[in-house]
Amino acid sequence: MKSNKSYPNYDSTYKPTKEDIEKFPDLQNGPSSLIQGANVEIQQVGIHNFKLPLKFKAKDGRTIDLETKVTGTVSLDAHKKGINMSRIMRSFYDFKDDIFDFNLLEKILLSYKDKLSSFNAKILLKFSYPIIQTSLRSDLDGYQYYDVNMCAELNKNGDFKKMYHFDFVYSSACPCSYELSEYARSSRNIAAVPHSQRSVARVSVEFNENLQIEDLQEICKDALQTETQVMVKREDEMAFAELNGSYLKFVEDAARLLYEKLIDDQRIMDFRIICSHQESLHSHDAISVLLAPESDFSSDISHEFWSSMIHVS
Repeated sequence: MKSNKSYPNYDSTYKPTKEDIEKFPDLQNGPSSLIQGANVEIQQVGIHNFKLPLKFKAKDGRTIDLETKVTGTVSLDAHKKGINMSRIMRSFYDFKDDIFDFNLLEKILLSYKDKLSSFNAKILLKFSYPIIQTSLRSDLDGYQYYDVNMCAELNKNGDFKKMYHFDFVYSSACPCSYELSEYARSSRNIAAVPHSQRSVARVSVEFNENLQIEDLQEICKDALQTETQVMVKREDEMAFAELNGSYLKFVEDAARLLYEKLIDDQRIMDFRIICSHQESLHSHDAISVLLAPESDFSSDISHEFWSSMIHVS
């Protein structure tokens, strides 16, 4: 039923005083009697996908400004109604002109964990990180962009955990298809082309020492060799075909090649490798998951997660 009650127009001149604001209703900080449902602890509550431009420092010392998507959460005690979510955003804006690294993330976590009186706090920054790539033979330069999730957690004991989730896109030429193509050529003089496809490795690492995004890119490139290219002339295309022929790999090989590099890196405490070969032969993808020994990462990967491995511009 439509109300006949009328309200005055919006007053753009009204500025509440501090005393006025203290009288405003504040349901988030209300008594536990206002809780709906069970009085239980909530492990994570906060905000997701708010954007702002943040500054990061590249390995060579340059400052890079990147559009960043932020997820910030805290735990909520069983007896508390809710949190003041705007305080999480304000914590980031307090530091928006600083260069973001894990030391700053720890400072932010301490800040909003204290402001929100929580036991645990988490931050996830999602951005696309540019690194110059030189072409294989023509010496042209172009920016390769890497999807990065930069994660920090602070628990009730004061333990600080820092992690990267890093996507590396590469080409995987099938060893079986290569051998069959060579056999067709040698036995029947038939031209045949082995199948290859764009593939993605998502490498998640927890580390204790300084580890740069560029370091992860170098680890992945050293392990897999066949990174997709940015600037390509004919001589580069020829080189890439030769490179794929020299580094044939199944999805199982890709995971083990990355494991071999990560397990020997003393900076890395724990890791998970997820590979997806988005097949050009089959109408499905080939996938693999490989964890570090006694890893805290999960090997259970959801269907939705695999869909996120498909890279689109």
